[in-house]
Amino acid sequence: MALGGNPVFNGKNFRTAARGNNPAAHGSTALAGQSAMNQQQLENLYNQPSAGPAETGRMTFDDVIVKTIATIGMVLIGAAVPAFLLPGLALPLMVIGLIGGFVLGLVNAFKREPVPALILAYGFLEGLFLGGLTMFLENMFPNIALQAIVGTLTVFAVTLLLFKSGKVRATPKAMKIFMIMMIGYAAFSLVNLGLVLFGATESMFGVRGAGIPGTEGMFGFENGIPWGLVIGLLAIGLAAFSLVIDFTMISEGVKNGAPRKYSWTAAFGLTVTLVWLYVEILRLIAIVRGSSE
Repeated sequence: MALGGNPVFNGKNFRTAARGNNPAAHGSTALAGQSAMNQQQLENLYNQPSAGPAETGRMTFDDVIVKTIATIGMVLIGAAVPAFLLPGLALPLMVIGLIGGFVLGLVNAFKREPVPALILAYGFLEGLFLGGLTMFLENMFPNIALQAIVGTLTVFAVTLLLFKSGKVRATPKAMKIFMIMMIGYAAFSLVNLGLVLFGATESMFGVRGAGIPGTEGMFGFENGIPWGLVIGLLAIGLAAFSLVIDFTMISEGVKNGAPRKYSWTAAFGLTVTLVWLYVEILRLIAIVRGSSE
């Protein structure tokens, strides 16, 4: 099993369950109790239909899908607050969602057991952040929200199809490359954020908004192709591969009979990656449109 990538799936309990090391998931307790059954009870048990994953309390793909839809639904509800209900408070709501979502994301990622209420609350707070951010950019670049949503769904669908076809896999070599690139991207993002906060760059996107020297006038970019286009495509690729890792961990969990409660962990992990993917696509579109207008 590929490890790394989304920290949500790297918790000890989820990894143990996904590897199939949870005796309860395989019905060992029930087997131990068979010695106390009489012959008639054993015959009745033998004649019953075989129990599926749902009856034995194991995680299924259906569980993951339902809980992911519920979590994403909370994201949409949260996004509707600054976008439609309280547009005048979009900025403060975005800040509340950013800080609250970050804190609650860490809490959920490091809890030993998934707590559905906290995961749904995380989805709502992330929705506040995404809704505020989207409306801020929508006022600058009309229809950018629709473009970002379509882009996110397209990347997700293509990644899922490639994973199901077996053409993309989280191999150990790919994981090493992924981790190195993730560390580099995280370091760049922190430095770039510092430059923006301390006013070292005029662009609200920092270094991302600057043009690449020698590319002035190319493809309609008067100031050169923005670094944000190159970096953004790299980030989207990293987010897409993170989805592959998420799919791999979920598949292993279902195959090895992880307890059903971890379908909430899977839903949380997918939501984290999808939020990241959406933000990267939204920022990429804003940089490209801002540089070409």
